[in-house]
Amino acid sequence: MATLYKTATSEFMDVDDIREENDRQHKIKNRVLLVASRGVTFRHRHLMNDLEALLPHTKKEAKVEAKQDMDLLNELAEIQGCNNVFYFEARKHQDLFLWISRAPSGPSVKFHVQNIHTMDELKMTGNCLKGSRPLLSFDANFDSEPHLQLLKEMFTQTFGVPKGARKSKPFFDHVFTFSIVDGRVWFRNFQIVEKDPETGGSMKKNDKPTLVEIGPRFVLCPIRIFEGSFGGPTLYENPRYISPNSVRAAIKAQKSTKYANRVADTQDREIRAEANPMPADPFKDVFE
Repeated sequence: MATLYKTATSEFMDVDDIREENDRQHKIKNRVLLVASRGVTFRHRHLMNDLEALLPHTKKEAKVEAKQDMDLLNELAEIQGCNNVFYFEARKHQDLFLWISRAPSGPSVKFHVQNIHTMDELKMTGNCLKGSRPLLSFDANFDSEPHLQLLKEMFTQTFGVPKGARKSKPFFDHVFTFSIVDGRVWFRNFQIVEKDPETGGSMKKNDKPTLVEIGPRFVLCPIRIFEGSFGGPTLYENPRYISPNSVRAAIKAQKSTKYANRVADTQDREIRAEANPMPADPFKDVFE
């Protein structure tokens, strides 16, 4: 009887209704593939573990060296059934770069990760249920420029845990905040406390919930936004970005300038000593 009813109702449905019904039944959920390159330090690894614990819809993959062939990451995402990729690329065992890509068609963005502080390092008093879904809070500056609007949409698709995701709990007890300061994205994670901070009991009727930081903390400096996944035409390039190699070279040049000035002062002192010799002492050989 149910089959006959389904067949009868499908005869009176047009193509758009059938397409919407299929899309509703086979809705694509956002899943994030978490991959790191070889050469990551312990701090980078702890940051990845924190993100894996906070985002239940992520799938962690073994270390991959994809510097020469970035398309390998798109293949891994397809194998794991993920449509977003977090690729942590470490260089010189000290610099960390984060690729956020929408696999396999793009877009993708490359960040320089700075000021990393993990949850174990901070030891904040905040806490949240593992697997709970976060609220996303964005600064008003994200709506000021087109490339920031694109970053906001990518953060929403990657950091936002979809409803019904695996290992997720139907609770909202923490909030991710994304703020724009000095052209960089500052990430913070806070617990939503709905208790009286003094007594620990239930809140009063007119009281507002408070926020207690959990961690981790890090800053994302956007470098370049690409049209494709891990490559393609450049949509945006940060003109204020300075590579860490240039910063270290400038510091080394500054130190070398100090050394060059010290050598020049030594040479000037020798020249002055030769130009102004000490006069002969007439009493030099009196006691010999």
